[in-house]
Amino acid sequence: MKNKTKGIAIGAVVVGAIGYLAGILTAPKSGKKTRDDISQMRDKGVAEAEKHLKKMHTELNVLISEAQAYATDSDSRNKTNEAIEGEVVAKANIARQKAREILSALHDGNADDKDLDKAVGEAGKAIKSLKKYLKK
Repeated sequence: MKNKTKGIAIGAVVVGAIGYLAGILTAPKSGKKTRDDISQMRDKGVAEAEKHLKKMHTELNVLISEAQAYATDSDSRNKTNEAIEGEVVAKANIARQKAREILSALHDGNADDKDLDKAVGEAGKAIKSLKKYLKK
């Protein structure tokens, strides 16, 4: 009985050593290289997010200017249109400010995913609202 247990234990150690050796020999990259790749992917993702948010920020600037010009040039203005325009532009300005803050935080490395997602969502809604307003 002891020989059988001893044989199983030795077999387990041998199989474990073979598995470890196979893992080392077939591993595609070292741990350091894998961590470097993950870091590079993160940096690339942050750069893409920053690029997208900058584009949205620029689009908000243009649309807010257009909405303000439309509001001053419109002959058929009434109180309802003024209220809608004021609300749309005010929300767009808030979204633009939040985008600017997140861009600064991204640049400094202090932004988290939740804030970034929220800023992109708010900027997208503001852009959509401004475009809808300007089509009237």
